[in-house]
Amino acid sequence: MDFLIINGPNLNMLGVREPDIYGHETLDDLQTQIKTHFTGTPHRFTFTQSNHEGVLIDTIHTTYGQKNTAIIINAGAFTHTSVAIADALSGCKHTIIEVHISNIHKRESFRHHSFISAIADGVICGLGFYGYIAAIESVIRENDKNGE
Repeated sequence: MDFLIINGPNLNMLGVREPDIYGHETLDDLQTQIKTHFTGTPHRFTFTQSNHEGVLIDTIHTTYGQKNTAIIINAGAFTHTSVAIADALSGCKHTIIEVHISNIHKRESFRHHSFISAIADGVICGLGFYGYIAAIESVIRENDKNGE
């Protein structure tokens, strides 16, 4: 299975920006943890991060028509503001898991709403980097259960 791991604005600053919320590990650390955790499996991972909404939408569009693909997305602040990203995700026919490093429901009230949650197959928040691994494992388990 192919996994597209999408990270939105400011996630390139992990380890530097608000470490009391997001920790001291970097985006490169996250990617290494995912690759290491799934070493020896047939799964392939493509990682992308952008601070630009259109780039994230274009990246999502590249998956249209692909088979055996899942999207794990932490859209950052775009989670709460971007109908366009939600529309792009709803247009693809892949499993979509929304992930947040922090528990967005324990934070400012504007973070409690997500345009992505309504179209996502699952939402994980507050588990730190492990949330990404849990998201990937849940997709793999569901596909195995369905014989895909």
